[in-house]
Amino acid sequence: MSACRRMFYLVKHRSLLTYVRRNLTTWSPVGAAFNARPHRKLDLLQKNVGLFGVPELSCPAGFQVATETALKNTERLVEKACSSSPGVQTVQCFDQLSDELCKVADLADFIKVAHPDPAFREAAEKTCIEIGTVVEKLNTNVELCKSLKNLLDNPDIEAQLDPDTRRVADLFMFDFEISGIHLDDTLRKEAVALHVKLLDLNNEFLVGSHMPNRIARAAIPEHLHLNFATEGSFIQIGGLHADSPNDLVREIAYRIYLYPNAELMGCLEELLKCRYKLATLVGYESFGHRALKGTMAKTPETVMSFLQLLTDKLSDRTAKDFKMMRDMKKKLSPRHSELMPWDHPYLSGVLRAERYNIEPSLYSPYLSLGSCMEGLNNLFSQLYGVSLMSEQPRAGEVWSEDVRKLAVVHETEGLLGYIYCDFFHRQDKPHQDCHFTIRGGRQCQETGQYQLPVVVLMLSLPHPTKGAPTLLTPGMMENLFHEMGHAMHSMLGRTRYQHVTGTRCATDFAEVPSILMEYFATDYRVISQFARHYETGKPLPESMVARLCESKKVCGAADTQLQIFYAVLDQIYHSEPQNRSTTEILKDMQQKFYGLPYAPNTAWQLRFSHLIGYGAKYYSYLMSRAVASMVWKQCFIEDPLNREMGERYRREMLAHGGAKEPMLMVEGMLQRRPTIGDFVDALVSELNPNFETFIMDSEG
Repeated sequence: MSACRRMFYLVKHRSLLTYVRRNLTTWSPVGAAFNARPHRKLDLLQKNVGLFGVPELSCPAGFQVATETALKNTERLVEKACSSSPGVQTVQCFDQLSDELCKVADLADFIKVAHPDPAFREAAEKTCIEIGTVVEKLNTNVELCKSLKNLLDNPDIEAQLDPDTRRVADLFMFDFEISGIHLDDTLRKEAVALHVKLLDLNNEFLVGSHMPNRIARAAIPEHLHLNFATEGSFIQIGGLHADSPNDLVREIAYRIYLYPNAELMGCLEELLKCRYKLATLVGYESFGHRALKGTMAKTPETVMSFLQLLTDKLSDRTAKDFKMMRDMKKKLSPRHSELMPWDHPYLSGVLRAERYNIEPSLYSPYLSLGSCMEGLNNLFSQLYGVSLMSEQPRAGEVWSEDVRKLAVVHETEGLLGYIYCDFFHRQDKPHQDCHFTIRGGRQCQETGQYQLPVVVLMLSLPHPTKGAPTLLTPGMMENLFHEMGHAMHSMLGRTRYQHVTGTRCATDFAEVPSILMEYFATDYRVISQFARHYETGKPLPESMVARLCESKKVCGAADTQLQIFYAVLDQIYHSEPQNRSTTEILKDMQQKFYGLPYAPNTAWQLRFSHLIGYGAKYYSYLMSRAVASMVWKQCFIEDPLNREMGERYRREMLAHGGAKEPMLMVEGMLQRRPTIGDFVDALVSELNPNFETFIMDSEG
């Protein structure tokens, strides 16, 4: 190679060399593991250990083997529970029974959506259905219920139970009661039939809520066709196109994607009727009352009080936000200046960008995936004495070659569990960021050992390239921290019972640890420890972090009000029958709790897929954010890396999973019992500006 050509080659590949050199010399092992492509050694002699190290799952047919084994063990444990004399061992037996089924069902539940091989997905789906059917039968097994009732109805034996065992016993009894175990034969059969019907309706609605709508190409101006997917002589619209700068594209997408589907409308109406009928059949006023038992809120009345008070406190700010959006729309589209629901997401983004000059691409070079993982490792080490250690998966252990495996190790307690990181985009993979429990932690009475928790974090990030690692936007980085909050909830809990391990707690508490992590992700004292340019090593400037934090408050009241509207709608749908259509209810609630006009011939509720997993509990995000805000401000804002406070947080909130009343955990952390007014004030105070200089700069 000539000297000239050699010089050109070095200049051309300088950034790559810098990136590789930084990987070799300055990233920690966990940072390096996520900033490079995986290099798996091909060893033809290496034995396939099966998915997650479960030997049976080295091939799709193994799911049937695992299912049969679990069902045999289930029969044995049911017999043991029914024949044993009542005591602590009864609850232990129930928990072991739950664990046997969950270990297979939870794993299958993940594989059916994540595995790239259709044969594995299909086998996992069959397992989910088979075990789901068994669970329904167990929840209506009178003899099994009687063995638990004998325990709870005996004051002498009940008095000997420790608080965790008593709570778990109560939770198992609740599962029996909501299945109608206490009813006579005829009514119990009716309850079982409603359960079965609801499983089908839930699935039908969930699938339908994500199906695209289509319209003839001729119905849409030709110059807009490029914005949408085409299918022959039709335009197909599978989303709201909320970020499009074109008013007409947003409006068309909104009106067509939300156009009512009579069949799906009937499915939703029937689903809500069945939920109400089942709830009243087993002794509740409404499905909302049944769903909220055991939560922080406890009743629909408390939820509605919270949402109404929050609306009242935000009303002036919400009005100002909508005025800002209207003014911006007049400026951008003088001929179409009325503010409509399809304008809100786009215009709030425009206002943030204009005021604070927030461009994600300016931040991404500082937020390589490896540096963010290094930041998480540093944070957990300082708060809890926990390290994330990259491990090489064995043959057949993971479902895709780009899945990374982390061992979570405590400085004195040793190995706490495993996190599998399925972070990168691939075809047919769900785009939703989520946390899956594959195996729950529990104290095994059979072996005397602790069963280590195993979880998966799923994101959809871009792959690293030859010249650069995976670079995250601020939003992606916050999502990573959020999901890792769930994972550490699973890892740091050390519950005796699998039934209440980690995130298996009240829905309005389950999001607290993950939302709290978002506060760490936006605090410069935390960010400065890891956010550095992947080429130059320069740290992310503090002023950029401050602008990013303040930008989130722009139109924050209107954004919160939109979430309130969704939460109210969810509550009304799950209250007593309204004797009016779901669309009429939506129109009424949109006027009262949102303020932007309803668009005729639309049915947003048919896209509200959270009605399935979060029925009557959609408010949970708002309430969890309120609690997280209070914990942050009272316990971490002075020093986000305070080990003493980290230990207290683990001891009071993370350690218990669902084994303790959620409000008692909050009270233990805050050392006072918060009121609904406190929750509302916490959310409202989030919108107060902290960096007035940046506001003056942007306006001046």
